Amino acid sequence: MSKFIMALDQGTTSSRCIIYDKRGNIVSEAQSEFKQYFPREGWVEHDAMEIWSTQMGVAQEALLKKNLTYRDIEAIGITNQRETTVVWDKNTGTPVCPAIVWQCRRTADYAAELNREGYGKMIREKTGLIIDAYFSGTKLKWILDNVEGARERAEAGDLLFGTIETWLVWKMTGGKYHVTDYSNASRTMLFNIHTLQWDKDILELLTIPEKMLPQPVENSGVFGETVNELFGGPIPITGLAGDQQAALFGETCFNKGDVKCTYGTGSFLLLNTGEEPVFSENGLLATVAWGMNGKVNYALEGSAFVCGAAIQWLRDQLGIVKKACDTEKMALKVCDSDGVYFVPAFVGLGAPYWDPEARGSLFGITRGTTKNHIVRAALESMAFQNEDLLRAMESDMKCKEGDAAIETVKVDGGACRNNFLMQFQADISNKKIIRHKNIESTSMGAAYLAGLATGYYKSQEDILDNCQVDRIFEPEMDSEKRQASVEGWHNAVESARAFSR
Repeated sequence: MSKFIMALDQGTTSSRCIIYDKRGNIVSEAQSEFKQYFPREGWVEHDAMEIWSTQMGVAQEALLKKNLTYRDIEAIGITNQRETTVVWDKNTGTPVCPAIVWQCRRTADYAAELNREGYGKMIREKTGLIIDAYFSGTKLKWILDNVEGARERAEAGDLLFGTIETWLVWKMTGGKYHVTDYSNASRTMLFNIHTLQWDKDILELLTIPEKMLPQPVENSGVFGETVNELFGGPIPITGLAGDQQAALFGETCFNKGDVKCTYGTGSFLLLNTGEEPVFSENGLLATVAWGMNGKVNYALEGSAFVCGAAIQWLRDQLGIVKKACDTEKMALKVCDSDGVYFVPAFVGLGAPYWDPEARGSLFGITRGTTKNHIVRAALESMAFQNEDLLRAMESDMKCKEGDAAIETVKVDGGACRNNFLMQFQADISNKKIIRHKNIESTSMGAAYLAGLATGYYKSQEDILDNCQVDRIFEPEMDSEKRQASVEGWHNAVESARAFSR
């Protein structure tokens, strides 16, 4: 009997486990939500022990559903919410405080202070990132400065830091392996993406003891085995990647210039820039895509903070829609948005604007505006935000290397099931949109990375054979209408930004 790959997908709101066969088919899956904590305005926390227990619980459930044991599993791949910060006692395995989630803004003032003091250029050149509370570095400093005794214990070598994949590997191996992969390390604002090591200048600036940091490793390799108590016997852990880089790999964006867009709570566009990082002149981030076999691929990344969350808001706060899947039918009940633009800047604007003060806005409302126009405008806002990111990527790549314009975008995530949204994305961006049958590319990427490390997959060419296209969306909108629509969107964005000033 052939073996399977177990993918652990530890997300912001739930822990999932998907077991795949060699052809990329889902054999079994399980999912469990966990609690979100909002102790103060702008603060977001998780219970790291609850993350651990739910993740192991769904792994056990997925095995039991198909009467599988550890002997049926070739290897485990892990993908995770990035930037979320955990600090724990290495002797007891107990976190010193709640995990600080990537969404948390408690360190925004400190990040602004670093920018005022002129450290932005140095940080960007070394890490590829802008200085922002989004990343792990300022979160870790906050814990050391604000949790009683934490700094003294860290300097004594008793505390360990990790993002979520580090925490899970440490727990699953019984504390034997304290590692982080290059993709997650590159999101901490502490990692030099050129040397692939923790940067001593940044650690000194943020007063972070290097001894508490995990060892950076490639994304595909052997990172220890699970302790027998978890599954009855050992399973090797051989794939690690942050969720967006895992999705890039799962969408088989192996070549320079390949682009994927994940439509989730937010939307995330990544472009494979090959073996050299490209530093954006348009507000994008340079990041490590993955490291394998002694080589590293880099990516340009842009994110829109609110994508599917806009539909959740229409459903849960306004009651305009009953189910997210209803939005396609509602949007198609009107021929266009009738001049309505929705800027979903609920938590500010991400790339390419990076305006934390902007707030959500609706423009162009008349007495004839209906809920269908608003729903359509909300869906269109997702595509408009991604169009901004695609144009920024094209500008950066042309500026650096004279590359041709992006022609195709591979899509995944829940909202990519919406055919109206995918067609509008193709139209407004003038790109071919490719949707595969399996849109679980994040967990799929972790599975592929794990399988490559063990020889389950011989090469990336083996993986390409698994890709099956569900539908291709071709652009149909004429250029004049496209230009007018994009100009209207940009007017709305600038109006939303001006309102908050």
